[in-house]
Amino acid sequence: MTEATIRDVARRAQVSVATVSRALNRLENVSEQTRNRVAEAVRELGYIPHAGARSLSLARTNAIGVVLPDLHGEFFSEIVRGMDREASRRGYLLLLSNLHGRKQQAANALLAMRGRVDGMLVMAPQLSEAELSEALPARLPTLLINTRTQEGGRPSIHLDNRAGARAVVEHLVSIGRKRLIHIAGPDGNIDAQERADAFRRACAANKVGYEVVAGDFSEDSGTAAIGSLIARGAEFDAVFAANDNMAIAALHALRSAGIRVPEQVAVAGFDDIPLARHLGISTVRVRIAELGERALGRLIDLIAGAEPGGDELHAPELVVRSTTDRGSTG
Repeated sequence: MTEATIRDVARRAQVSVATVSRALNRLENVSEQTRNRVAEAVRELGYIPHAGARSLSLARTNAIGVVLPDLHGEFFSEIVRGMDREASRRGYLLLLSNLHGRKQQAANALLAMRGRVDGMLVMAPQLSEAELSEALPARLPTLLINTRTQEGGRPSIHLDNRAGARAVVEHLVSIGRKRLIHIAGPDGNIDAQERADAFRRACAANKVGYEVVAGDFSEDSGTAAIGSLIARGAEFDAVFAANDNMAIAALHALRSAGIRVPEQVAVAGFDDIPLARHLGISTVRVRIAELGERALGRLIDLIAGAEPGGDELHAPELVVRSTTDRGSTG
């Protein structure tokens, strides 16, 4: 199959070759509408800039593109720490980008990596399989992390969210809690969806009362969720937040309201970020840095010609600390 050229892209986007070059290099003197047309033409043609084509066959860039939904917060700093550790060990550099939006913003974020990297690690839990498929470069080695994938699609690593959420519920039930609250993550996020679904199923299986309230993984949403529950007089004796940021906020909000933790309300989270360990929060340990390290290693092996493999499930573990067990130090 003949490789597409920059002239093919210019013809498809109905712009000049110079404009395509400016768009690919993310220069400011290109309108958003034109940039989007170029991105669409690049995707349709499977175009890889000349430097990128060389990197796939001859002189590699020794750089890995990392696209995450956010670059702030302890979860992302930890996963990047693991990636960077493995990258340094194997002689690679990381190029980081974030992906807040959906289809077109995703295409632009991924477009910026073309020709600059030998492969990409992508965490896009908010994108559908169709949106992700359209945005990803067809020929560039890519490994997905916690992202919707089709069976037989790109290689990937997923957290076993269901097992983690189920373990939390079973622990809370084992210490006598009967009215459980789950502060969920954002709508459309695959991790949030799997954790909430598993929470509901585990509560039903254990015949305990439960409620799922809205959150978005931010501390503010954890504070707001507890404030709303208290304001309407909801009765509950345990809170399981879909991530540690919301669990930390829930813990502070409960204590500020004079509610004793864990005597009156137990609190648990998910991820095991460093601050959760410091505050003694029971949580689901993901080993975030190890997850990033493993993902980076698999991608470099893929670039070197290894078999892609399928979906690898990353098993978490429950860590019991003082917010659910007064006798535990975790």
